Amino acid sequence: MSNTKKLDLIIWGATGFTGQLVSQYISKTYSSTDLKWGIAGRNKEKIFSVANKLNINDDRIFIADSNNIESLVKLTSKTKVICTTVGPYAKYGTNLVEACIRSCTDYCDITGETQWIRRIIDKYHKMAEEKKIKIINSCGFDSVPSDMGVYYSQKIIFEKTGEYASMINMRVAGAKGGISGGTYNSLSNVLEEARVDKDVRKTLTNPYGLNPVGKQFGPDKQDLQKVIFDKISNSWIAPFVMAGINTKIVRRSHALIDFKYGSDFSYDEATLTGRGISGQIKGFLSLIPIFLATRKKGSAIKNLVDYILPKSGEGPSEAKRVNGYYNLRFYLTVGNKTYVSKVIGDMDPGYGSTSKMLAESAICLALDKTPETFGILTPSVGLGDSLLKRLQENAGLTFEFNI
Repeated sequence: MSNTKKLDLIIWGATGFTGQLVSQYISKTYSSTDLKWGIAGRNKEKIFSVANKLNINDDRIFIADSNNIESLVKLTSKTKVICTTVGPYAKYGTNLVEACIRSCTDYCDITGETQWIRRIIDKYHKMAEEKKIKIINSCGFDSVPSDMGVYYSQKIIFEKTGEYASMINMRVAGAKGGISGGTYNSLSNVLEEARVDKDVRKTLTNPYGLNPVGKQFGPDKQDLQKVIFDKISNSWIAPFVMAGINTKIVRRSHALIDFKYGSDFSYDEATLTGRGISGQIKGFLSLIPIFLATRKKGSAIKNLVDYILPKSGEGPSEAKRVNGYYNLRFYLTVGNKTYVSKVIGDMDPGYGSTSKMLAESAICLALDKTPETFGILTPSVGLGDSLLKRLQENAGLTFEFNI
């Protein structure tokens, strides 16, 4: 069906904060290429306003409704790939996934909602696999740097030593950036679902909660919940707020490639806070924002945080996005030796870098030769070397290996 589709790519949710950034990036980076792309949203006035700023013709502007699946089927039937920024995905994403399967359209998003990914795996993976459709989740800061960082690191270490690392510990060495209302709303929705649904809690607390049924095993434990001294990095470490989704995406990737790194492969994530007493104190202080943001809906603390943080459609300024960055270190254990690789991003992780990673994932999906793997996939399994190349050439990511 893709041969009859007029467009390579449509951005769904182009009027939202991240959707506009993705659209601006594609317009700026690919305006002189043959990429055929369009934008879509549910509000006609807003979508035409965005289109006007980007000089997008009327025949590349589309209106649809997340609650009207037939409108989504009509939308997805026009393009090879749908790239969506409309969250919370647990509320607004399921119909779009079904529409993509019905119209044989590939799909990518930036969800960090573990419980929703589990639902669509259970409901749609087999159908997508049979129809040879790629549904690729978590193509932003959660979880491209983690997933592609492991993919890259294992590829290089095998080339150098003939072995894969049996353990990789990712440590956030530094990061700077803001938060958007959409991201905060998605986090809040995940926590509320977990409070009322034991199956959601089970998925969130199971280290292998996104692995295929029958492959939910391995040496990994729950993500770090406290401040400890880490011998691998020789530093105090604290919980990393994105670990809950990133680690599960990496483990799903490993399961989907039939445990290529060994059935005993383990992976975890944490934030480096430094050495000595100052590092320990910094670690404890880093727990405060996590504590505040995860309070129960309706509580006084939660209401205060809701008031202070950005609302839907709002996010960090351009200056904050441009001045942001992140530096991730991957400690690889091979036998009795430890090696270190890095993934460095040139803008704030949540928006500046995420918008570029998502855009390049979508373009990769539309135009590049990718692995012959289908279903509900991860970035590394669905896009592989083609995405790795795009991230380095276009999206401002640097992959380094010290050996």
